[in-house]
Amino acid sequence: MTDLPPGFRFYPTEEELLNFYLGNKLENTRQDMERVIPIVDVYSYDPVQLPPMSGEASIRDPEQWFFFCPRQEREAQGGKPARTTPSGYWKATGSPSYVFSSQNQRIGVKKTMVFYTGRAPTGTKTQWKMNEYKTLEEASSSTSTTPPRLRNEFSVCRVYIKSGTLRSFDRRPAAVAMNTESQRNPEASSSSANPQIQADRTSSQGSSSSGDDGSQPVAADGTFDWNEYINSEPFFWE
Repeated sequence: MTDLPPGFRFYPTEEELLNFYLGNKLENTRQDMERVIPIVDVYSYDPVQLPPMSGEASIRDPEQWFFFCPRQEREAQGGKPARTTPSGYWKATGSPSYVFSSQNQRIGVKKTMVFYTGRAPTGTKTQWKMNEYKTLEEASSSTSTTPPRLRNEFSVCRVYIKSGTLRSFDRRPAAVAMNTESQRNPEASSSSANPQIQADRTSSQGSSSSGDDGSQPVAADGTFDWNEYINSEPFFWE
């Protein structure tokens, strides 16, 4: 993977990140996984230090890099995870949201964070952003009332520079997006829509995540202990 052809980009969907990459990492079923996505405690470094630490597939990418982040010891003991780096801190923005598969199954949870230089609450916002993904122990339908359980041994983090361009990375699968839209607007369900093919994932069209991702926030309806999840952040939500 060291001699990549011109134009090659590592551009996995969220479903691929959770089901294939994070899933294989958690089950330890692929020994070569860390060549593609290495293990890095992203919260121990400033974001500008992270690109050279990325895997073979994204180390030459100019705008996004991927890492497996291990659970912090303090988090494993029930404490709040540290989000402070040597020169700043990561602050969560928006609300956590479920990640859906192409079969409309809930497969994970995503937080989006923005990096600030300085110290809270007077830090300066930067263009660095991060999506932190955790997978569920079992996939469940969007209408399921069974409380899902997160696997916390590792998360997969996508660190990127905000470009102002809409991207397809965080686009919800076509079937899920169409179903959600038809529920909001029944008249829209009669309009035609052609799902984009696999190769179109590398286009610049799509929606960006949590704030930037086009996925629907998960309501605190008793199906998930969002209060506990949100309160794990050391800073207020924007």
